[in-house]
This record gives sequence, C-alpha cells and structure tokens, in this order.
Amino acid sequence: MTPFHLIPQALNAADCDRLIALCQTAPMKDAGLVRQTTAHQIRRAELSWLDDLPQAAWVMERMMRLVAQANREAFGFDLTEFAESPQVARYGAEREGHFDWHSDIGAGVLAAKRKLTIVVQLSAPEDYENGTLEVWPDSTIRQAPRDRGAAILFPSFALHRVTPVTKGTRWSLTLWSHGPAFR
Repeated sequence: MTPFHLIPQALNAADCDRLIALCQTAPMKDAGLVRQTTAHQIRRAELSWLDDLPQAAWVMERMMRLVAQANREAFGFDLTEFAESPQVARYGAEREGHFDWHSDIGAGVLAAKRKLTIVVQLSAPEDYENGTLEVWPDSTIRQAPRDRGAAILFPSFALHRVTPVTKGTRWSLTLWSHGPAFR
C-alpha cells in the first residue's frame, strides 16, 4: 500500500473559486474537535459543512468518482459510503490557523468507520505562507503538494497536521470515505 495517493487536478481553479465563494456566503463555524469541544492550541480554523450548502452538491458527485478510482489504484480498502458531510476549512494567518498532529479515526460511530481521508487544496500556493499539510504514515513525514485543486488521499489512521499559516489564507476541502472498521 502506498503512504498516500495524489490526484493532481481533482478540481480546476474555477471549481476551487466557486467552492470558496459558496462558503463565504454563509457563516463559518469555529472548528472544533470531537464532541463539540474546542481546543485552539490543537486546532484553529473556521469550517463550512457542505451539507449546509445545497449549491455544493456537485462536489460530492465529483469526489465519489475520484475516490473510487483512487481506492482501486492505490489502497483496495472495503469502502461502503460517505457517511459524513464534507467540510471546507479556512486557516487564516490572523489566527495562525492550524491543526496539530492527529488521525481521523476515533471512537465515535462514524469516526471508527473512516477508511480514507481526502484533502483537496483550494487555495493557490502564493495565497498563503506555511500552512503545510504534512502526513506521517510511516517513519517519514511527507509534505502534501500545494498545487491548487490537487487532492491527497491517505488512510484515515495516518497521523497528519496543518502547520500554522503565517501569511494569507489557506482553504481546503476535506472528506472521508467509510467502510467496516479496521481491525
């Protein structure tokens, strides 16, 4: 199994702009952790959940096809559904937006069934400084590409983080594909 899989142009620039604009039309919520808790020393960002934005239904249609193909090519996981709403995160330099090391599998009913994490870079690399997505799937920490529209897929049990944004704003789309829990 590869440590992560890259889809260089999962979304084009116009799609990225369209999704960011949709999220800017509705109030964004402070990003929390499990069970509605917040810990800004661990995670500092604002979120829009796409289930709250019916105009963003096209995103899931596109992602479902891409994830199915990527899973066949790189992972071979038993995937059965997308049980959670995708989220768009805004990491702003004014708050040093970040998300410290974590995995996406948890004790919750849905979190326990997360198999693949998918992160799509919505911002252009020149729009922000730092704010790097790093994935630690094995003994080596890897940096995700910053190319606009690129998607990186990795097992949800892999540790990953977003380093603090020091200038500008980083926007990203995150979703999870689910299946029987890893044993």
